[in-house]
This record gives sequence, structure tokens and C-alpha cells, in this order.
Amino acid sequence: MSGGVDSAVAAYLLKRDGYEVTGLFMHNWEEDGQCPAADDWRDVQAVCERLSIDCYSVNFAHEYMDGVFDYFLREYRAYRTPNPDVLCNRVVKFGAFRDYCAQIGAAMIATGHYCKRDGDRLMKAADGNKDQTYFLNQVKTEQLSNVLFPLGDLIKPQVREIAEKLNLSVAKKKDSTGICFIGERKFKKFLAEYLPAQQGDIVDTQGNTVGKHDGLMYYTLGQRRGLGVGGVKGESGRWFVLDKDVKNNRLIVSCGDESGLMSRTLFGSGFNIIGQFDMPKTLRCTAKTRYRQPDQSGTLTMLDGDKFRIDFDEPQRAVTAGQYAVVYVGDRCLGGGVIESTEK
Repeated sequence: MSGGVDSAVAAYLLKRDGYEVTGLFMHNWEEDGQCPAADDWRDVQAVCERLSIDCYSVNFAHEYMDGVFDYFLREYRAYRTPNPDVLCNRVVKFGAFRDYCAQIGAAMIATGHYCKRDGDRLMKAADGNKDQTYFLNQVKTEQLSNVLFPLGDLIKPQVREIAEKLNLSVAKKKDSTGICFIGERKFKKFLAEYLPAQQGDIVDTQGNTVGKHDGLMYYTLGQRRGLGVGGVKGESGRWFVLDKDVKNNRLIVSCGDESGLMSRTLFGSGFNIIGQFDMPKTLRCTAKTRYRQPDQSGTLTMLDGDKFRIDFDEPQRAVTAGQYAVVYVGDRCLGGGVIESTEK
């Protein structure tokens, strides 16, 4: 239980259905001050008291640091844009947490994720706006073998309505949007505590200096906000990040025409298949390269080992190295892998 409304309602639904339920809160970040873990733990305790179930707190900070946060920093050092929430699910939520639950005798585990499980297949949730299969694309098949997803058939307003009827203290609590387990904070300041940044020039596509950047690691492909660059006479639209010139520590921006952001093909690695699936060499599918993106039709081609490529039917905007490409066959999440590069 995270201290949010989703896991609280998941716990209620399980108890209503006759399960013997225990709430487990994971404390995964060791830092004073900004992390909201203490407040979240109090919310968990209040919910569990209301539902008349036991609850415990367990510390997985070591597992999170070694298995997730170190990777997060390595990716930023390489000037890529990682998604730590994806790895956090495999390493912590369905790794360390699942193993701990088995040790204390739990027959099954459950979470407040919006998704479904059909045998060994991971399926989209009924709420297309909240579906979280994207973040589970790296979870191994065996990690899902004894998992329940009580919210799979509900939409978010229904979940909040249930919480309000139960008078749960978290019924109207805002959904968390920060880095997994670390919380919401000023990102540049936080990252600078771990990685020194080198300022440099922001240049347009002709090489003209139009501003200064705070460090290439802070910017991502297609970004518009926070560039600190004014308009240019004769051009329309807003500035956006087009590329990173790592060798010369320059951030390349453009204004107006976004054709330079578009690509039809991506190459990736670490493709993880969820559930039994006789993977052909090529497969018509849909895929997404970021959360909440509508599914995009294309063709998946498996390459050597766990490497893959996806050729989209239509050009895609700002496909970013370090993020995940997640593949679907209908409502089934087949899995996904890390984006390495793109082609026009």
C-alpha cells in the first residue's frame, strides 16, 4: 500500500471478496526533508485502521538504490532520458516486495495498478486513460504468477467514489507524479546533488548561439518548456529541443518546423516478452514510446538476442533514447524494451 487512493481501494475490494488482507508499505528512499514517505505511511495506517486490517512498513532502500537509482544516474550520465518507474516495478514492486511477501507466508500479492492479468498474459485496464501496462513492460512472466490487480475493471472516478463512500482519508488525495518513491521535487536541483552539470551554449540549426543551457542531462528531445530562449524574427512557433551535441556540449534547438523530430523506425534492446508467446520474426502490432501516447500501428522485428526494431506506419514525434517502447497485440501487453536509436 502506497498511501494513495488506488491501493487503499484495492485492499478494500480484496477484503470484501473474502481474502485475508494485510497492508504492506514500502519505504524505499533514505533522505530527510523532501520525501513524502512519512506522510504516506500515516495515510496507510489510517486506511488500514478504517478497513480493520493489519499493516506493516518494510525498508527496501538498498534494493532501490542498487537496482533502480544507480541505473537512473548511469543513464543521465550518458545524456539519455531514463524511465525509473519501469525498472522499479521489476526490481522492487514485483521483485523485492514479492519475495518478502513469500517469506512471510503470503499466498498472493496485489497492487493498485490499473491493468489486468489473464493467466500469464498482461492485459490493458478498463480505464484506458489510467492503464499502467506501459510501466509493467519489464516485469518477468514468473513475477506475475500470483498477482492480483483488483482495479483492472474499474475507472478512476469509480475508485474515488468507493473511497468516499467508505470515508477513507485518501479519497481525494492527489495522485503522485514524481520519480518513483522519491516524490515530487525540483528536478534540476535534485539531479545536481548527484551529477555535476556543465553549462554550455544553446544553438539553432545554423549554429547560431541563442542561449545557455544548464547541462545537457536536464533536457529531453522535443522539450519546449524551460529553455529560456526567446523568439527569432521571421520564424513562427516555439523553440524545442532537436538534438544534443554531446561532443561540444551544445543543445541544439529549432523553431516552428518539427520535421527533424520525426522518425519512422526505432531500434531497441532488452526486449522482455510477458507470458507464453510464439514470437515470429516479424509481427504486426501497436506500440507506444511514452506513457499516455495513443497506440501506434507498426511492425515489430526481432533481431539478434533481445534486440528489436519497430517500423511505424506513420512518423513518430520525439522518440527518445533511454525510454521504453512497449508493444501490444490488441489489449494484450506483449512486453517492451529500451529505445537505443531511431531512423527517419
